[in-house]
Amino acid sequence: MALDGIVVAALARELDACLTEGRIYKIAQPEPDELLITVRKEKEQFLLLLSAGASLPLVYLTDEKKASPAAAPNFCMLLRKYIQNGRILSVTQPGLERILVFEIEHRSELGDLCRKYMRVELMGKHSNIIFCDHQDKIIDSIKHISAQISSVREVLPGRTYFIPETMEKHSPLAVTETEFCQALEAKPMPVKKALYQAFTGISPMIGEEVCFRASLESDRPFSALTEAERIHLYRCFSSLMEDVAAGQFAPCIIYDEGEPVEFSAVELRQYGDLEHVSCESISQVLRTYYGERNVKSRIRQRSSDLRRIVQTALERNVKKYDLQRRQMKDTEKKDKYKVYGELLHTYGYMAEPGAKFLEAENYYTNSMVKIPLDPQLTPQENAKKYFDRYGKLKRTREALEPLLLETKAEIDHLESVSDALDTARQEEDLLQIREELALSGHIRRKSGEKKQKITSRPFCYVSSDGFEIYVGKNNLQNEELTFHLASGNDWWFHAKGIPGSHVILKTDGKTPPDRTFEEAARLAAHYSRARGGQRAEVDYVEKKHVKKPKGGKPGFVIYHTNYSMVAETDISDISFAPKKQNI
Repeated sequence: MALDGIVVAALARELDACLTEGRIYKIAQPEPDELLITVRKEKEQFLLLLSAGASLPLVYLTDEKKASPAAAPNFCMLLRKYIQNGRILSVTQPGLERILVFEIEHRSELGDLCRKYMRVELMGKHSNIIFCDHQDKIIDSIKHISAQISSVREVLPGRTYFIPETMEKHSPLAVTETEFCQALEAKPMPVKKALYQAFTGISPMIGEEVCFRASLESDRPFSALTEAERIHLYRCFSSLMEDVAAGQFAPCIIYDEGEPVEFSAVELRQYGDLEHVSCESISQVLRTYYGERNVKSRIRQRSSDLRRIVQTALERNVKKYDLQRRQMKDTEKKDKYKVYGELLHTYGYMAEPGAKFLEAENYYTNSMVKIPLDPQLTPQENAKKYFDRYGKLKRTREALEPLLLETKAEIDHLESVSDALDTARQEEDLLQIREELALSGHIRRKSGEKKQKITSRPFCYVSSDGFEIYVGKNNLQNEELTFHLASGNDWWFHAKGIPGSHVILKTDGKTPPDRTFEEAARLAAHYSRARGGQRAEVDYVEKKHVKKPKGGKPGFVIYHTNYSMVAETDISDISFAPKKQNI
């Protein structure tokens, strides 16, 4: 997930091709550390986002417009004064630094042609947008860095711009084999780390990729490599850098179970088992990757209050269930007390006055039993005492049996809601879960609050053989799928014994092949508590055999005649149905 020198090189090439000879039409500063520049070139218009945010510095072409403040900040006004209507001459990158340089030609107040340079530094917390004249004097910057903040370089109006060389790194674009080996030899650390410590623009991910291409363990030190391994490592590194220098990029995003986990401007062979999605441009990669990550992050934040409610209720019910089980275990003594009472009625005359116990034969088991006695009571009074204990434990057991079932059902329901929160992809999904919690009494609606219209819909996949497979995202959708969408001869799937989604395989009166059954089972395994593992057991049965218990919570069903199979949780090769998925 690094915006490294290679990604910046791809950005420089893309922006140079798109923006060179274009004129700057509008300049806006929607955020304190962000610019949005509109560039017109012939009949095309481009929207360029420049962000120097400490947590997420970015540069890419976008279609998304942002609202600007009513009063433009000073830096924005300065740029408008100098370069509005200016012509972009080039977009370049010095070496493989994480820096983009926009060379802009404009006319001064006297009508003379002048050149200015806008340098965008994408260096994490040190990111900045610096505006300089043709002599590299800083006119202004979006962030002012004084000597009190940085002892390496001041970024203030009037200072001379330079790139600080604090790490003494080498340029990877024109390094010889001897220089390569000497640079790594000087780094007594694992090869992967030595690569990004020794060369400019190399990220840990690219260091790992070079080692992978060279078939080397990345945690080995360079000094432990043989001569042949060193040569092979250099050739793999050199081949990758030649592609970068020639502009032969392959922008892509790596997905793991539908979630973007990495992106790059070059092919990543180290993630061979994960899904690779190629993109047309590096701007598309950045838009898609950070857009999807932001959506997931926002959903996690919005669901935090629901998770807290569910977790609190779940913990409370688990404690109650444990207490009820202990009480139920205590009632197992009731039959012993009943036998004691009966034996005392039969053999009580044998007890001596003031005795603390009585040994008698248990005529149920033909064995001798030692019955504790209260010496202050008669045998008949001791018998009554045991019968009273028996009656109390019997009543306790009768009261606990339905309570145990009720508490266990509540725990299962809350675990299924927790699982649904993990499946939620949109805010509409969270609204539906909130509605379910309101119906079950875990959330109290505010006075006068109206029920919100919910547009969330189940997932819809299409099998390799063309059959539609529906997957519920929560209990309300599970209920809808099983008892309204599915017909009698459709097939119903669910992970065995754990919270998960109802999966409906629509047959339309046809007989699905085995492959379709396997794909539906994999969906049921994936959208369940077992998704973190490799396999799960899945029950499946025709929908007509699935019944809803009287008074059961949404999504809870019973079935007696079913089949089972062990299914993998990987669904990367199962496609969404066109125009039907709602994610």
